[in-house]
Amino acid sequence: MSRIAIMGAGSWGTALAVVAGRAGHVIRLWARDGGLAEAINREGVNPVYLPSHEIAGDVLATVETREALRDAEFVVLAAPSHAARALLERMRGDVPARAIVVGAAKGIEVETGRRVSEIVGEVLGGEAAARFVCLSGPSFAQEVAAGQATAVVAASRDVAQALRVQAVLSYENLRVYTNDDLVGVELGGAVKNVIALAAGMVGGLGLGANAVAALVTRGLAEMTRFATAQGARVETLAGLAGLGDLVLTCTGSPNASASRCRSRIRSTPCSTKASPRATRRAS
Repeated sequence: MSRIAIMGAGSWGTALAVVAGRAGHVIRLWARDGGLAEAINREGVNPVYLPSHEIAGDVLATVETREALRDAEFVVLAAPSHAARALLERMRGDVPARAIVVGAAKGIEVETGRRVSEIVGEVLGGEAAARFVCLSGPSFAQEVAAGQATAVVAASRDVAQALRVQAVLSYENLRVYTNDDLVGVELGGAVKNVIALAAGMVGGLGLGANAVAALVTRGLAEMTRFATAQGARVETLAGLAGLGDLVLTCTGSPNASASRCRSRIRSTPCSTKASPRATRRAS
């Protein structure tokens, strides 16, 4: 049994709390909204983000960062990545010295281009960054909480830390793999969203499954070139954090980007004539 602080009570943070609570861990779930924290503790569900799934076990929601972080062995950052720096600033001074910080939100800081691991280093210091683990992969929160089979990857430059996260978070339907390509896992989870937005546009324009397949394939190639230029490994982008997450986000039924595009741009004229540059030989 471990003590885990989950910082963020959205759908993904709540799903992780559900699974970790079932596994018998002590969970403190930090919520920004006091009313939401009270509702979670009173009703045993997250009525806003995950209302259909009971939060069982030793799970307590709180709005106090110090209370959430007290004696935590694992600190899971589950708030949106654009809020990571502000949240870490709020947490500074209260994170236990030997706690493993786990990044569970996908994204890159808009203002600086920093990955979450780099923000952790800047705010919490080099020791926290050295123990940082990124948790990523194809994982709709609803399905994880519902007990449906899910595989994700925990990545850290220190594989021993990734193995600890694997041991703590793996439970029945949730399988956690490990690797040491932190850059590749972080970038795969972040940049696939660009391709997913494009896939939504293709779907909204009614251009067909062939076009979506072409977009996903060529998008993966571009993702791989982008990530490897920054030190990632090719095989990481072909795994759960790259291809796996890309396919889920582009084709999964809760693809919000597709539904938005379908309602907004279906009547927009679109030329499908390929330009000479677009038809060049794929490299």
